[in-house]
Amino acid sequence: MHCPYCQHTDTRVIDSRVSEDGATIRRRRACEACGERFSTLETVELKLPAIVKSDGRREQFDAKKLRLGFDRALQKRPVSEERIEAAVRAVVHAVRMSGERELPSRRIGEFVMDELRQLDHVAYVRFASVYRSFEDVADFREEIEKLERDLPAGSAQLPLLEDGSPAPVRAKKR
Repeated sequence: MHCPYCQHTDTRVIDSRVSEDGATIRRRRACEACGERFSTLETVELKLPAIVKSDGRREQFDAKKLRLGFDRALQKRPVSEERIEAAVRAVVHAVRMSGERELPSRRIGEFVMDELRQLDHVAYVRFASVYRSFEDVADFREEIEKLERDLPAGSAQLPLLEDGSPAPVRAKKR
């Protein structure tokens, strides 16, 4: 590992820690030449399938683009970082487990919609409006009605606090 400060090629590991989810290892390093310290993250690198876009172009799967899509849909919504990261990991896992060398982008969109449906209904409808190219209010109404039909009775999604717990329900004033 090259030192980011002096570019020396010899650095040593001082400390290693596994992340909570076990997906990464954080290593604290020291440069033998200049003495500076820095951290690195080690993750498993797996070959994910190529993505076939609707116009036929092929791209490598990009988890950063996936996260950006989640962030846009969940903008200003009360969903914790941990739950968002878990949803992104679930989509990456689904892509990996598909066993395909190429996947249509539509299929990844469906994976994302499944995760958003569980995370936050507003974010789900936001994403669906772009993903399915809603033309007017009727398209929104139809998607919301479909969402309500698919929900089990009494499972209305409660707003969540930052830690992922349900927010207290306030009584309405009469």
